[in-house]
Amino acid sequence: MSDAEILFERRGPIGLVVLNRPKALNALTLTMVREMTPQMQAWARDPAVKAVVVRSAGDRGFCAGGDIRALYESGRDKTSYASAFWAEEYRLNTLIQEFPKPYVALVQGIVMGGGVGLSVHGTYRVACETTTFAMPESGIGLFPDVGGTYFLPRLPGRTGLYLALTGARLKAADMRHLGIATHVAPYAEFDAIVDKLAAGADLSGVLAAYDAPAGDAPIAAYESEVNRLFDGNSVEDILARLDADAGEWAAQTAATIRTKSPTSLKIGFRQMIEGAALPFRDCMQLEFRLTERIQQGHDFYEGVRATIIDKDGAPQWKPARLEDITDAAIDAYFAPLQKEWTAL
Repeated sequence: MSDAEILFERRGPIGLVVLNRPKALNALTLTMVREMTPQMQAWARDPAVKAVVVRSAGDRGFCAGGDIRALYESGRDKTSYASAFWAEEYRLNTLIQEFPKPYVALVQGIVMGGGVGLSVHGTYRVACETTTFAMPESGIGLFPDVGGTYFLPRLPGRTGLYLALTGARLKAADMRHLGIATHVAPYAEFDAIVDKLAAGADLSGVLAAYDAPAGDAPIAAYESEVNRLFDGNSVEDILARLDADAGEWAAQTAATIRTKSPTSLKIGFRQMIEGAALPFRDCMQLEFRLTERIQQGHDFYEGVRATIIDKDGAPQWKPARLEDITDAAIDAYFAPLQKEWTAL
């Protein structure tokens, strides 16, 4: 296969995108974004292209997220890469969300962060038996971006807030239960799906033909607990509710939340409230404001250091406690920028 980070091919009536960094779990780079965006625009204009299909090389991950190490180094060294990456990635997310033709994401293995942005906003999201979905950004001092401001608050009940604060991982059955996946098909059939679509078969018919049972959704067993315990007016209130509950699930969930960046938790909580009332483009503008401010802070660099650089799993968050973070400090993250983000 080519050494290019991302591949494009016209196959009959479909435009095929292949993320091609399997050794890096197809983590998204600025080069990939800059090549995919104009190709998507060209296919949108081409009447011969009836749909776009996005998949990835290797079986371990559709896309594990953005290239976090590159973003860490850019922010630390005060280069323009990180700001450019987030601005252009969010434009690509918007292009996918507004794409005028069917967009099909075939997702296997790890689907996190930037990989969610390349899949969840499309018309069809096909998971498989190996798919693991998560938005774990609060654990590295970031927040659930790539459109998380828009799609997470629109999940059933309080499940979006639960995913934002905990970074909980979902498998295919949970993804279908929550509407994150529209279909579940065996990974071994992904090639056949692409072949049939390339041959001109009816898109919805092909996806329906390969749709397979995924079993019971584990999240369904505690969804009522999520809706009850996460119906708080602050992160502190949610933790108090979890602490007051006698169940093992509540105790484990509270412990998980307490490992995350307190600043990220407060940002994520407010993000879910504001995003519920905002159109997509406004959500992306808000996310760019947040990334610009986070680059100027401490927790993103400390979270990446502890998780990816030194891998000691012991981040030292600053501030270290939720109660030490003022409303004014969070307001500053959400304030308008001198130069705002714009879509394409």
